[in-house]
Amino acid sequence: MPRNVPLLFCTMTLLAGCAGRPPADTTQLLVGCTGEVCPGIQRFAFDGAQGRLTERPLQTLPSANPSWLVLSADGSQLFATNENPPQGRDPAGQVSSFAIGGGTERSLTPLSQVATRGAEPTHASLSEDGRFLFVAHYSTRPTPGGSLAVIPVTAHGTLGAVAQQVRQSFSRRGSQRQGSSHLHAAVLAGGYLFVTDLGADKVYAYRYDGEKPKKPLQAARPGAFALPKGSGPRHLAFDKSGTRAYLTLELSNQIAILGRDEARLEQQGLVDLDPPGANAEGDRRLGAIHLSPDERFLYVARRGVENQIVVYAVSPADGSLSEVQRHASGGEEPREFTFAPDGRFLLVANQKSDSVAVFARDPQSGLLVEQVQSISAPAPSALRFVP
Repeated sequence: MPRNVPLLFCTMTLLAGCAGRPPADTTQLLVGCTGEVCPGIQRFAFDGAQGRLTERPLQTLPSANPSWLVLSADGSQLFATNENPPQGRDPAGQVSSFAIGGGTERSLTPLSQVATRGAEPTHASLSEDGRFLFVAHYSTRPTPGGSLAVIPVTAHGTLGAVAQQVRQSFSRRGSQRQGSSHLHAAVLAGGYLFVTDLGADKVYAYRYDGEKPKKPLQAARPGAFALPKGSGPRHLAFDKSGTRAYLTLELSNQIAILGRDEARLEQQGLVDLDPPGANAEGDRRLGAIHLSPDERFLYVARRGVENQIVVYAVSPADGSLSEVQRHASGGEEPREFTFAPDGRFLLVANQKSDSVAVFARDPQSGLLVEQVQSISAPAPSALRFVP
């Protein structure tokens, strides 16, 4: 074999892993990102025994602003929202799909990309039957405003053109963040899709029927749940039963505890993250919210001047919350976080620090014990472990 062949092979496969192959017992972590520094979707290997990521990605797949990542139930397909920036040239965003290879590497291969017919697709979820992708558009500008796109997905992961689009008409004068509809998340529970609107302070409900391919979503009754004015609902986390949810109110720095009965939501509690008498000045915004794998603890990201992960114990009786810990996020602007598959580590995407921090976690107490590692990752906004 000519001497230059190995060098040529390494050059040709740079994106696929010349940083080194992971051991067979590691898991793969996918990282999405946003902004001008975003290189695309990055794939790292994670050592579950040591709680450490490879310092450099095993694969970097070019993709424009893949700000949110969604995995199929079997881990064979990946979907990414390609968020068009409000100041950019593109009037609408896109969504992409990828095949995930088998074996230990789980390399990514592009499958398809389609326009979402909305501005700034910031969140997506996959129907339980895997037939449709629901895409929420934040849309900073009042026109076109927040909207929801329903996109068909084939069994092989290829995306079709938008099958259904739902727009929300809302306007409020004198509000910088809430002058129009801003859809932030679309989450399924019990055959219903719940969509948060940060601009209108509402959560909309739709009934899902996959047997109606031209119009899979129908307005449910009641069609909307109202939150306190100016609260700004952002992310919604249901428990495994789908009967209780926790909702971050980004602008009021609160967590709403919600009960669900079919399409109806009921507020069961409201938790202030700023205790009475605390100095609440400065930039304070809530971000991601997730239940621990065993659902005994709830974790919330605080961005702005705080840059914290706040931990709550969840009452098994009524779902009420008791604060356990406030821990530095290991960087600036913790946009998203996730748990290692066994729950022993928590990984945080610190967007403004261009880093992913890894924390050891005690599954029994819920406490974050120590920071194990911090790796470089440009403007991370999404973290997903491949099953």
